[in-house]
Amino acid sequence: MWSLLALAGLTYASAQQSCKCTPGGACWPAIDTWNALNSSVSGKLIENTPPAISCYPGPYQDGEKCAYVYSQWYNSTFQSSEPVGYVYPTDDNCPPVDLSSGKRPGTCTLGPAPLYTVNATEPHELATGMGFAKENNIRLVVRNTGHDILGKSEGYGALQIWIKYIQKGITYHEQYTSSNNCKNTNWTGSAFTIAGGYIWEDVYKEAFKRNLTIVGGGDPTVGCIGGYVQGGGHSPASRDYGLAADQVLEAQVMLANGTVVTANACQNPDLYFAIRGGGGGSYGVALSMTLKAYPSKPVVAQSLAIQSLGNNTDALLEAITDIHAEYPTISDAGFSVAAMGKSAEQAEKAFAPLLQKLQRYNGTSLFVSVQNMQFPTYPAYYRAMSGAHQPGGSANSALSSRMFDKRSLTRDRKSLRRMISVIAGAPEEYTLNSVELVGGGKVLTDGHDRYSGVNPAWRSTYMVNVVARGWADSADNVTARAVKHDITYRKGGAMKALTPGLGSYMNEADRNDPDWAADFYGTNYQRLSHIKQKYDSENMFYCPTCVGSEKYEQKRLPGKEYGPLCAV
Repeated sequence: MWSLLALAGLTYASAQQSCKCTPGGACWPAIDTWNALNSSVSGKLIENTPPAISCYPGPYQDGEKCAYVYSQWYNSTFQSSEPVGYVYPTDDNCPPVDLSSGKRPGTCTLGPAPLYTVNATEPHELATGMGFAKENNIRLVVRNTGHDILGKSEGYGALQIWIKYIQKGITYHEQYTSSNNCKNTNWTGSAFTIAGGYIWEDVYKEAFKRNLTIVGGGDPTVGCIGGYVQGGGHSPASRDYGLAADQVLEAQVMLANGTVVTANACQNPDLYFAIRGGGGGSYGVALSMTLKAYPSKPVVAQSLAIQSLGNNTDALLEAITDIHAEYPTISDAGFSVAAMGKSAEQAEKAFAPLLQKLQRYNGTSLFVSVQNMQFPTYPAYYRAMSGAHQPGGSANSALSSRMFDKRSLTRDRKSLRRMISVIAGAPEEYTLNSVELVGGGKVLTDGHDRYSGVNPAWRSTYMVNVVARGWADSADNVTARAVKHDITYRKGGAMKALTPGLGSYMNEADRNDPDWAADFYGTNYQRLSHIKQKYDSENMFYCPTCVGSEKYEQKRLPGKEYGPLCAV
């Protein structure tokens, strides 16, 4: 027990009564109590250790294992397989060390990671862990793969329930009928029921072998039915079929009291509304979801590459402005990243006005290259053009995202150009911008769905822009704060100024956004708060920037960015 406490770097013994219990506090359960929990979950309680602990002096040190961890650190599959591995960490308290280069390890602690994990393989083990956390006033974290940017999978001194291995099968329904004969669901096409902690790679195997399209993540290592779909979930197929949240036909959800309920358009319709885009980690734990599936169509895709021929970036930014301004017209013609059920001739006609504009730069200030591609099916397109395993991130980074509607992209070119100049940043900033063509089409028309809990701003969105920056490991806190401020207030602020009333995609958002409730949830926030209160009145489910999180604050340990969770 003492080694565990030292590992967590825990000395905070004066937690107030309004705070969750933390190690060293008078209310922290005795080791016998933890042993009893371990017995009740069939020995599946894990004392968490950092993934890179093998690089540090002590009983866990192992040079060969350390070398492996160092080589795999940015592999999202590796991080997802570790109880407290994070694809996008908010804090690196135990980084890997390249011992072969002569580097010496510093200190290693758990930092903001949970202290214990229940490696649940059965729903009743999830319920047991939740009951233990409630009874002992311990912070609860529920995690699948850890693909999370906002710190929802972290929690200082917490008990984590790892649901990745609760897997009860992926079932194909050639013709969907609801589990309770709900007449308010009009879908009679195909569907898949995903029962547990599967990733999209698992589901794509089932869909693609039947030549079907399902709206899922571009990265196949992302979990299916947790934060991705409950946070809205955009996809290469979104323009044609809508957001991932729009595909949910029904779900089985474990509530805070351990009971399992059905949520669909007839049964618990308010909960159904909330889990269809109202944010994960707030209302209950989804044990299964049934999602729509569609017959595959031929796909036409285009690769547009633009490279500056000199040091002057003005022409490049002008070309980017042209692309932004022309995109709503292209999208309305049926195209996003690609187009389904369209011919190559239709694609060329839709893109012709933009390519004509870009030709004025070609060969002088820019090199412009266009490649058209055709695929017989959506599975063939996804395998060739998407489906990449994205590398893990670093704690030394900050990002923000913003939705753009037709008005913001087409009304005032000068304002659009100024915004693009701001978010591009100076060359020495090494700013990364990712333009995601995931709106338009069905994303717009699905706004009539009264059971959709996504930010209503999605229903006028044509594209999402993500802007990010990082800083070196050797940088001081002043540098880190400056980068965060630049992303949140300068670059993020420039995007907000051009898009009043819109919002951010909560799964790729700024954890420091002071307006997170409005930006992530929009006008749905008050309604979602009432639903949260109904199904989780004691606020057992907490995560940063989640619905109801304003009732808590994370206090900070001396010199740290994390600490006990306390009621406001």
